[in-house]
Amino acid sequence: MHTVNFLVRLVEHHQVLAYAILYVGLIIEGEIFLISTGILIHLGAFNFLLSVIFLLLVGLSKIIIGYALGECLCKKFNHHRFFKYIKKRVYSVLPRFKTKPFWSIFVSKFMIGTNYFVIIFSGYEKVDYREFLKAEISSTLIWVPLMLSLGYFFSYTALHI
Repeated sequence: MHTVNFLVRLVEHHQVLAYAILYVGLIIEGEIFLISTGILIHLGAFNFLLSVIFLLLVGLSKIIIGYALGECLCKKFNHHRFFKYIKKRVYSVLPRFKTKPFWSIFVSKFMIGTNYFVIIFSGYEKVDYREFLKAEISSTLIWVPLMLSLGYFFSYTALHI
C-alpha cells in the first residue's frame, strides 16, 4: 500500500509531467495508459472530468497526426512494395474498407493494434476526411470512457480484496 500511496502523491505533485507522459503514452499505446489512468482516477491522483477532456483531445490530435502522416507517406512512397503489402493486409482484415470506410474505421478502434494502421492507411488511401473524422471521433467518444471505466472498476476490485 505504501507504493500505491507514493505513486498517488507523485502524480498529484507533478500533474504537468503526468499529463505529458499520458499524452505520449496515449499516442504510442492507448489501452494500457487509459486503463492506468482509470486506476489513478480511482485512487484520486487525477481529476475525472479534466482527465476525460484531456484524453479526448489527445485522441483527436492522434487522429489528425496519423491521417497527415498517411497523406505524407502516400506522396513519398505511393508505389512502394511495402505499402502494397500493407494495403493487401488491411483489405484482408477489413474487407469493406473501400466500400464502407466509416464502419471499418469505427470498428478498428476496438481491435487492439489495428487502429494505428487504419488511421495512417486512411490518410494513405485519401479517405474522405469528414467521414474519417466522424468515424474516429464517434469511436473515440465510446472508447475513452470504456477503457477508463475498465481501469476504475478493476482498481476498485483489486484494492478492496
